[in-house]
Amino acid sequence: MTSEPVSDVVEVDVDDDIAEPPRPRRKGIYILPNLFTLGALFGGFYAIVMAMNGRFENACIGIFCAAVLDSLDGRVARMTNTQSAFGEQMDSLADMVSFGAAPALIVYEWALKGLGKAGWIAAFVYCACAALRLARFNTNIGIVDKRYFQGLPSPAAAAVLIGFIWVMDDAGFRNVSTLDWLSWTAFGFTLYAGLTMVTNVPFYSFKDVSLKRSVPFIVIVAIALGIALINVHPPMVLFGLFMVYGLSGYVVYGLRKSRGKPVSVIATSTDEPDEAGLHR
Repeated sequence: MTSEPVSDVVEVDVDDDIAEPPRPRRKGIYILPNLFTLGALFGGFYAIVMAMNGRFENACIGIFCAAVLDSLDGRVARMTNTQSAFGEQMDSLADMVSFGAAPALIVYEWALKGLGKAGWIAAFVYCACAALRLARFNTNIGIVDKRYFQGLPSPAAAAVLIGFIWVMDDAGFRNVSTLDWLSWTAFGFTLYAGLTMVTNVPFYSFKDVSLKRSVPFIVIVAIALGIALINVHPPMVLFGLFMVYGLSGYVVYGLRKSRGKPVSVIATSTDEPDEAGLHR
């Protein structure tokens, strides 16, 4: 009596062995820091609407409010551990509107439209420089010395330009596009603010100032005095502060150059071919 041979072959279900690739985890959007970013975006949009209606004082206030909110969103995200790639992109897009397109349109409506082609070219140069500055900031963020900005940051550039408009509007100047001397002065401020954004001049970033550290009592007193000083005459004081900051980078650059110290804020080597031109 013979028995049938037992087969050693085991059927394998191919579908069971091929594991399905894990689905990418859906990333949520943090509300708190993005609320500040949306507030800054609204400030820029509000400023454009006010400028279109000839209410330049309100437009200037909108830009300064946007600058305050923009300075808070990143700090809030870091303090609450809610940083995200979405928030970074949202912040850049909001900055382009509030500190790039909005100031260019405001200054054009206020003074530059009386200069013809020269006026809109100056406004476009400012807008383009803001876009270039933001793109360079995003791509160089990992290699730049965090203590300094590479070029004038866009909120400060907007504050210099808008601060000048606010001071002149507060002084009673109306229909500025018909005043040649003031239109050309605005032309100069527009080009200065725009081109300074794309230079390699180092501007102190204040990022090494920690809000969690204890400070001497006199620091709190100084902050209180600063707030009181701003309330004395906001247009003049704010314009003066940002104008000093807008010139400080060139002072630092000149001092470093005269002492033979490196003036670049790029913090990596120059060995990589892709880094050519970053250290000049």
